[in-house]
Amino acid sequence: MNSVYKAIYNEIKKYKKIYIARHIGPDPDAFGSQMALKESIKLTFPSKEVYSVGTSVSRFKYFGRIDKIDNFDYENSLLIVTDTPDKKRVDIENFLSFKNVLKIDHHPKVDDFGGVEYVDEDASSASELVYKVIENTKLKMNTEIAGFIYMGIVSDTNRFLYNCNFKTFSYVSELIKKYKLDIEDLYRKVYAKPLSEMRLMGHIASSLRVDKYGFASIEIDEEIIESLGADISSASNMINDFNNINEIIVWTFVSFDRKNNQYRVNIRSRGPVINEIAASFGGGGHKFASGVRTDSKEVIDKLLVSLSNCCKEYKEGANKNGSN
Repeated sequence: MNSVYKAIYNEIKKYKKIYIARHIGPDPDAFGSQMALKESIKLTFPSKEVYSVGTSVSRFKYFGRIDKIDNFDYENSLLIVTDTPDKKRVDIENFLSFKNVLKIDHHPKVDDFGGVEYVDEDASSASELVYKVIENTKLKMNTEIAGFIYMGIVSDTNRFLYNCNFKTFSYVSELIKKYKLDIEDLYRKVYAKPLSEMRLMGHIASSLRVDKYGFASIEIDEEIIESLGADISSASNMINDFNNINEIIVWTFVSFDRKNNQYRVNIRSRGPVINEIAASFGGGGHKFASGVRTDSKEVIDKLLVSLSNCCKEYKEGANKNGSN
């Protein structure tokens, strides 16, 4: 057993009470890795208390119920955090109060969580890493768990369009073969959209501002989102659908969450590296898929300028190289 897998398994064995968290604004990979690990631990160790924690999202209810915890046991429990590189984005109350923390993540490393860490930037998703942990330890898996992992991988690679290699395909092939996954049903869960989201997508497509450098952006008013019957998280869920527009190389959706007095910024790229820019404004993520959250409109304005400049430099570099 590889040392990191052994360390993770030993930590799981050690504690009777385990909480599993992920990042704020969760996506299918965050839920998939979280719920797959929870169910695997419960299946392997029926006597343990295992809880999935964080904000519930109605559109992802197919992953199962998020547990409501009144009082966390910060001293004697194990907290496992999946799909989250930095402390400020962990979706759990008083994260810094936990004494024992284990991290499983595929983003570029930002913060050291202080305990056992399994970080692999070359992995397609956190769900892929959870699969590897299960396969390389005595943790158990069933069809439900395999489905959670599959949906996490499919979503974070945008149906295998990016951020995956032959290893990812081999893992997915094994999941499908061994657990007889119903691919059509799983895809339907991940990609089926209500009419309200399609209407919002139409609004975004017709309102995107695109500059001469290939940078596209839109600031979506929450009142418009509500008028279309969608919710505040809808825009971030559809940003990957704008991946193949010829005139655009970087695109950004900005929405304002009045309840939390916070701007949510989702950024995607088909060339320029954007995670370093996102990090400089308090966010982060992958080279071509990142995000920022802030309560400052000034920060948003400066971020958009930086992204446009990034596109300009990228295109000028491409033109220069092409002329040599």
